[in-house]
Amino acid sequence: MNIQELIDAIEGELITKDTDLTKEVKGAFAADLMSDVLASIEPETVLLTGLCNPQVVRTARIADVVAIVFVRGKNPDESTIALAEKEEIPLITSQLGMYALCGRLNYFKLPSLEEVVYDNTNDLN
Repeated sequence: MNIQELIDAIEGELITKDTDLTKEVKGAFAADLMSDVLASIEPETVLLTGLCNPQVVRTARIADVVAIVFVRGKNPDESTIALAEKEEIPLITSQLGMYALCGRLNYFKLPSLEEVVYDNTNDLN
């Protein structure tokens, strides 16, 4: 799936200008804690989040995120948009909530790209 197909699938609206919509999206990850993003996300993933501050863009750059989708129709401020345009990270907003977006992307066969950080299977004994 590329970014344009992602936008269509989630009924999204592109916020950034001069965006390459042909970049491939290999999977999805949803989080509001940027520490979880840095610890668990795999490269070339779309990040779904309710946070709209510049730190989201900085984290996305470090984590090699392909695009950021803001849930529940949230819109970042101009400084966040300007930073995303500088870093060439598309920003998208969708009226859908995080749970609905995850379900929608799963329906379109976009896999979760969340690395297991802690294996607690031995804690059950």
